[in-house]
Amino acid sequence: MPQQTTEIRTALFADLDARTLHDLLKLRIDVFVVEQNCPYPELDGRDVEPGTRHVWLTDGDAPLAYLRILADPDGVARIGRVVVAPAARGGGHAGRLMAAALDLVGDRPSVLEAQSHLVAFYARHGFTVSGPEYVEDGIPHTPMRRDARPAAIDV
Repeated sequence: MPQQTTEIRTALFADLDARTLHDLLKLRIDVFVVEQNCPYPELDGRDVEPGTRHVWLTDGDAPLAYLRILADPDGVARIGRVVVAPAARGGGHAGRLMAAALDLVGDRPSVLEAQSHLVAFYARHGFTVSGPEYVEDGIPHTPMRRDARPAAIDV
């Protein structure tokens, strides 16, 4: 049987087909609601906003990892819903996905609400702690920010 290769995919909500949307939402719910035992409104209405980018890593058709990039009103990119399927953890997928997301964000500043045990992971991608730790849905979180990157100057 030929080995599948992983691929990064991105889409606006309007460009997601029903099966892909189902699989991405199932991954998010399986991890955030079921595995982490956090009954909260996972579908918050922001997935459908025109500026939201959905970014995921696949192996064939199955999503291995996912995140979304929201366009906050102040021009800041808000990265959230970062998730890796349990069977795919430890394979470097989150790092690859985050690098792809930051390529999409480009020079804009970006923020995220990190689960506190992942602060060092996000720090490796240029994020710094921007506020005090807080507890949301029983899980400690830490706000983090990555400042705007200056545009490259050709010499």
